[in-house]
Amino acid sequence: MKRPLDCAALNAAVENVHRAGMPGLFAEVRDGDQVWRGAAGVADVATGRPVTAGMRHRVGSITKTFTAAAVLQQVESGRIGLDTPIGRYLPKLVPGERGAAITVRMLLNHTSGLAEYLPYAYPSLKAFPALADTGPQSLDDHRFTRFDPAELIGMGVTAPAVGTPGGTPGVYSNTNYLLLGELLEQVTGTTAEQCITRNVIERAGLRDTELPSGPYVDGPHSQLYEAWFGMIDPPRDYSVYDMSWVGPAASLISTVTDLNRFFGMLLAGEIVGPSSLAQMQLTVPVVSQEGRTIDYGLGLHPMDGPGQGAFWGHGGTVWGGGALAMTRADGKRQVSVAVNLQRWNRIDSSGKPQPHPVDDALATLYRVAMYG
Repeated sequence: MKRPLDCAALNAAVENVHRAGMPGLFAEVRDGDQVWRGAAGVADVATGRPVTAGMRHRVGSITKTFTAAAVLQQVESGRIGLDTPIGRYLPKLVPGERGAAITVRMLLNHTSGLAEYLPYAYPSLKAFPALADTGPQSLDDHRFTRFDPAELIGMGVTAPAVGTPGGTPGVYSNTNYLLLGELLEQVTGTTAEQCITRNVIERAGLRDTELPSGPYVDGPHSQLYEAWFGMIDPPRDYSVYDMSWVGPAASLISTVTDLNRFFGMLLAGEIVGPSSLAQMQLTVPVVSQEGRTIDYGLGLHPMDGPGQGAFWGHGGTVWGGGALAMTRADGKRQVSVAVNLQRWNRIDSSGKPQPHPVDDALATLYRVAMYG
């Protein structure tokens, strides 16, 4: 007999994250044909407008899975070689020996050795992630800046390398995924956004998902509150923001329902074929932006529970917003969670983020949602 979703436990877990200090959050959990949706807290701290489970949300680096899927589709059609050097496609962006040594696969799994461009585009984040030496001032400076992806890529390519091509552990870098966006444009003759929209978002039937062209989130959504480790106090709303600073690496807007639909279809082999999915699930060790070593595939990473088997998906953050979407390998259990505050941990004198009650409350919510 199938055990139903424990809605009371899920409601309590969501409420506890809000009580721990998260202004607002919402989630959807699926188990077979059973669906639970829940929300707690506010979408606007000034007016008290509540969050709802159907809100659209900036989901950050979950975008990478969509971009990776679009690339794998082009691999299937023969337009892109997974182990072909990126210099063959984009010799001006990654010239010379590096262009010959870095393959498309290395961009997808962050083993290219290319540095993160973010500290160069945002000067006050120069020491990122050495947090004690950063400040939030350039976040405001760039609310409406329209970045050129080639310029951002140039910052990452000319910065000191963070590893050798193909070496492990890799180092997580948005530079890799901006290059994959340029690669999609090169081989399809359309923008990366058009390619991903047509071949991934529309193919999956996602009605509330888009790669935005401007700084606004259309439709019902939450404000997004950035605390920058206590340096912005009270946290400031960054829901209006031009996302060209991350483009095909992290600009996606979606809903928790659409994310579960997408990852369910992806793991069922309905977005890319089974052999491409198998490639996406080949992992290598990669150092995350938080400094932790994680297993990372081609735009996907696993989370394992005790005796429960692997969940596959991705997390993401933007200024003020965050999301996590995970689907069990058999596709039957799915979790998507969205939060409207980021970098809530204060930092000590050494620059290390300090524990916060939100951390434990979120971990409990993930555990209840994924494993019951």
